[in-house]
Order: sequence, then structure tokens, then C-alpha cells
Amino acid sequence: MKQIVFATGNKAKVARFYNKLLKNDIELVSIKDLNISLDVEENGKTAIENAIIKARECYEKTGLPSMGMDDTLYLEGVPEELQPGLFVRRVNGKTLNDEEMIEHYKKLVTKYGKDGKIDCKWIYGLCVFKEDGSYETYTWSRSDWYMTDIASDVINEDYPLNSISKYYATDKYLSETSEEERKQMKFDESDVIEFITNCVTSTKIR
Repeated sequence: MKQIVFATGNKAKVARFYNKLLKNDIELVSIKDLNISLDVEENGKTAIENAIIKARECYEKTGLPSMGMDDTLYLEGVPEELQPGLFVRRVNGKTLNDEEMIEHYKKLVTKYGKDGKIDCKWIYGLCVFKEDGSYETYTWSRSDWYMTDIASDVINEDYPLNSISKYYATDKYLSETSEEERKQMKFDESDVIEFITNCVTSTKIR
């Protein structure tokens, strides 16, 4: 079985792709699984640039095929200086925990949203370093959802914003949406899985 290292310690991010890649005979492991840490400065100007930084550091440290991922968040109607952008979890230099994130974004919805909701857009960046040191990048986005100023009781660890986010298609919180419902909304991210798979299988893997 082929293997690729995810340059993250976020269990939720690993779980997002793990089973789907396993079906393609690819095992996704995290830096925590390998008992290593990365010392990188995410100073890129875009999600792709940060994804490259993380994937390169992981590849250089492990010598294994590695992937890095980052995302950018935009909230409709929120002033530019308050847009989270690349710093979804960091506000005024402070890294927020899950509960603090929920409260911070609820306040933004209350202040700048309409009728307790605000339209949002995620832009994702992914980079895969192959065994030969070359790399490829991929980007995609989702804008079929909104945030609300009322939180669900269901909290997804490491994905706290799911508790105040809803899909327009179902009007259900992301944290309460089943895998089957996500598939019906074409949320299986099969294009992303195909990209990773092609990168891993395009060169000889140790």
C-alpha cells in the first residue's frame, strides 16, 4: 500500500480524506502519527502558497510523499480589515480555541449579517510533493453555505465553525450533516481525491 504524509496535526483534516484515499490503496498518515513536528512560517499570501510551504517542509523532513493544505475564508459584508482570509483561527495575533472561534464568528454574523446569517466562501489550496521532489497544486472552493449567529449543540473537534454553518441545500448545520447527505450534495470531493491519487501513483513510492 502506498503512503502519503499529511503536514497537519489536525485529526479532522486527516479524517476528511483518510477513508476515501484508503479505497484507492493509499494510506494517509499525519505528522502526529510519525511523532514529528514541523517548524514552518506560514507567510504565503494565498492558501496555495502556504500549502506549498507546509508540504515542502514535511517532504524534506520525512523523505516521503507529502501533502500540505490551507484555506481562505471570506464573509460577505464584513469589512476587509476584519475578513479572516488566511487567518481563520488567529484574531489580533491570538490563536483561538474551538469555543472562542464559535463566539468570535457569531459576533461577526450578528454585527454584519442579515436576519442572523451571512454568506461565506471557502477557497482551498492543496500541494502534493512527490517522491522525486517535484510537486503539484490544486485549488477548489465552496460557497453554497452560510453562517448563523445561533450555534448547534454538535461540535466537530478541530472544525468548530461547522457548528454555526449551514448548507443552503439542506438548511442543516454542517456538524449535523451526514456523510450520505454530503454525497447527495456532491460534497464527496472526488476531484480532490483523484488529484492526490494521481500525484501519489505518478512516481515510484517507497
